[in-house]
Order: sequence, then structure tokens, then C-alpha cells
Amino acid sequence: MLSDFAPVAALLILSVAISFLIVFMSRLFGPFNPAERKLSPYESGMKPFGPAMRRIPVRFYRVAVLFILFDIEVIFFIPWAVIFRDLAWYGLAVIGVFFFILTVGFVYEWKVGGLEWE
Repeated sequence: MLSDFAPVAALLILSVAISFLIVFMSRLFGPFNPAERKLSPYESGMKPFGPAMRRIPVRFYRVAVLFILFDIEVIFFIPWAVIFRDLAWYGLAVIGVFFFILTVGFVYEWKVGGLEWE
């Protein structure tokens, strides 16, 4: 059973090793001239001013949540498309209902004004 996950484990180990190798190589061969301005919290070298925590309008969160919601729902179309021939008419009916619910949600958000940027 664990042998089924061996390719995933190998890919994880390989990606972690390559990322550490890239960081090590850039540190070894790249320029490194630390200075107080370069080590400050901002890349521009300017001293920060004002509070670090600012209030963000709710519309940013709403747009982000809607994007994630519809993006994840659309991802369900990929596995369905792969096994479409095996599912036949039942699969078409199920994805039709799913797409109808997705469309109703999208139209509702559109009518309520969730997609408007003011």
C-alpha cells in the first residue's frame, strides 16, 4: 500500500532537495553585501512608516473567496472529462446538475453585485 505513494515521496524529496540546492548555490555564488538599509523590512530601502496592520476593505476578501470558490468548482471538470466515456449519460446528467448549480450561484453573485468593483 505504501509503495503506491513512492512516486509522490520521491517527487517531494526531489523538490525539497532542488530548492535547498538553489538557495545554497545562490548564497554561495551570488553577491552578499549586507547593510542596515538592505536588511530593513522593505526592499526599497526606505524606512517603514505608519502601522504595519491596516484595515483592508471587505471587497478584497469577497473577490478572493469568490475566485477560490469558482476556481475549485471548475477543477472538478477535469476528472469528469477524463472518465466521461465510462460515465455515459449518467455522468452527463450529474455534471449538468453541477454546472446548473454553479451557474445559478454565479448569476446570483452577479445580480447581488458581488462582482462589482466600486
